Amino acid sequence: MTYPPNNDPQYGQQPPPYGQQPPQYGQPQPPQYGQQQPPQYGAPQYGQQPAQYGQPQYGQQPAQYGQQQYGTPGGYGAAAVNYASWGQRAGGYLIDGVILVPVYIVAALLAGHGTFANLIAVVFYLAGLGAVFYNRWFLGGKTGQTWGRKALGIRLVSEETGQPIGPGMAFVRDLCHALDSLACYIGWLFPLWDAKRQTFADKIIKTIVVN
Repeated sequence: MTYPPNNDPQYGQQPPPYGQQPPQYGQPQPPQYGQQQPPQYGAPQYGQQPAQYGQPQYGQQPAQYGQQQYGTPGGYGAAAVNYASWGQRAGGYLIDGVILVPVYIVAALLAGHGTFANLIAVVFYLAGLGAVFYNRWFLGGKTGQTWGRKALGIRLVSEETGQPIGPGMAFVRDLCHALDSLACYIGWLFPLWDAKRQTFADKIIKTIVVN
């Protein structure tokens, strides 16, 4: 009886089926029928879509183009807030005041000319006060625009939310303007050099005026 030599590489192995090439040393072998291919690193599993570059992951909301939050630092390329100039702000105050001048002139002319004339003067004074309430506090607080601001295309909004501050806070803001008149009215001139063009009242209430 003869034995195959010990250096025969095929000793103890089954010959390959008909039509298949014998495996070469160091080469990967194809999977047999019914066997699973081992998953590749980073490859999506069955039923999963490959993640696209730049798409939000699960649970994240995609950022909307052109949106910006007031009071939050913007990233590279974020649009800067378009603050209203000092001239626009002063012009808005001027228009709001000039509109009421005729009402108070008529009230002043009627006062002291008899009981009936005094009653008419009181009516004009109340009408002027009502116009201030509607224009400066209700309309300005609800929409951010008084008659004067609307004429110049500017709006008063919250520095933190970018939304109108409401009638109540608009009234408080006008009360805070008393601080702007202190120290030689320096608070009214503060928007000339302030980075956000705010008066002292704006800094207290945290408001800005934008185009």
